[in-house]
Amino acid sequence: MNKLIFLFIFIIISACSLNSQSKFWTKSKEVTKDNNNLNNKVKKQEIFKKEKILKKEFNKNLKIKINSNLSSNYKNNINSNNSGLLNFSGELKRSSRYKFSKIKNFYQYEPELIFDERNLIFFENKGTILKFNENSKLVWKKNFYLKQEKKLNPVLQFASNDKYLIVADNLAKYFMLDKENGELIWSKNNSAPFNSQIKIFKDKFFIIDFDNTLRCFSLKNGNELWNVKTQNSLIRSQKKLSMVIVDNVIFFNNSIGDISSVNLNNGELLWQFPTQNSLVYESAFSLETSEIVTDGKALYFSNNKNQFYSIDLSTGSLNWKTKVNSNLKPTIIENIIFTVSIEGYLILIDRKNGNIIRITDVFDYFKTKKRNLIKPTGFIVGLDSVYLSTDNGRLLVVDNSSGKIVSAIKIDGEKILRPAVMNDSLFVVKDNSIIKLN
Repeated sequence: MNKLIFLFIFIIISACSLNSQSKFWTKSKEVTKDNNNLNNKVKKQEIFKKEKILKKEFNKNLKIKINSNLSSNYKNNINSNNSGLLNFSGELKRSSRYKFSKIKNFYQYEPELIFDERNLIFFENKGTILKFNENSKLVWKKNFYLKQEKKLNPVLQFASNDKYLIVADNLAKYFMLDKENGELIWSKNNSAPFNSQIKIFKDKFFIIDFDNTLRCFSLKNGNELWNVKTQNSLIRSQKKLSMVIVDNVIFFNNSIGDISSVNLNNGELLWQFPTQNSLVYESAFSLETSEIVTDGKALYFSNNKNQFYSIDLSTGSLNWKTKVNSNLKPTIIENIIFTVSIEGYLILIDRKNGNIIRITDVFDYFKTKKRNLIKPTGFIVGLDSVYLSTDNGRLLVVDNSSGKIVSAIKIDGEKILRPAVMNDSLFVVKDNSIIKLN
């Protein structure tokens, strides 16, 4: 009994001693007040500090030449950073339109096209999956959702290998289809909705859910093999989360900007790199991080907090950081990194040290009053041009060499997603159709 009384008193005293408002074992009021004022000041400085944004052209007359011999090395693969072929140089004449019903919440989740040889796979409202041939004719059409699920307007993400199509959605459902005929092989439900890319590697596939948990599933039956939870799930990502795979390691981001490295075989966390100070987690509610790309030695990514990173693959240490305000997927061509800032500047970065090589104002195409209302949505790099999509439905063709606008094609009056290339055609996705340009 005495022991219990003693333990109770000890807990009370300890709790008081750790309470900043208590008078037990704490600093004087004056010191505590000073520290609180200092902490609040630091916090405000961290959260509300305005970083200098690159809004001036730099070396705009510097000519850039891409080596045509590189084109064969930039095909679609598990770590593709360019969503197409480097040697693309089409005339961009509209050749066909793949139509489907309008997708709700389409722009929030930014789904991607899946190419199957000369066919393409996408989805429409209510979760129906469509496979089209190169002539935009429907090959098969499948829907595996219950009536009540259809009413929730699922938004789908895809990944595929030679035989199978993996599908995951914002309702926590995931399943696998035979890519040839669209038949269902298995279907499962997760504890939380998904909002990330899907990566297939050998007999496994990987995806991140809204709980900031990386989950590894079996391709054979969809059973979970392991998972790694990285951080607080209260903060939801403003952008689709991404990942890359190098050898037997997967690298991915979470909703507060942490980059994690995990062993593919057993789910062991190898290292983690935080990009946001703990004092500014509040600002993570508005954090938009780009997709991660890699050259096999380092990870490269940026965000809308004016930060562009290069992280060593093996150690998770910082190679360099530079101030570039972009949430778009960068593209690596040899030693040059291409990116486009939120303000509409095409920026070229030295891959080795992070130095800015050239800045050109792409959005000078738009009138001054309108440009601040327009945001870039994605780009790919061709042999001669950068193809840049915008949220006012334009596809801008920018000369690689000079950084100047070659042409501007009106696709729609609203947002279009990042373009992609298959064979000799460029594809642009909007919320009710896919536009094919040759």
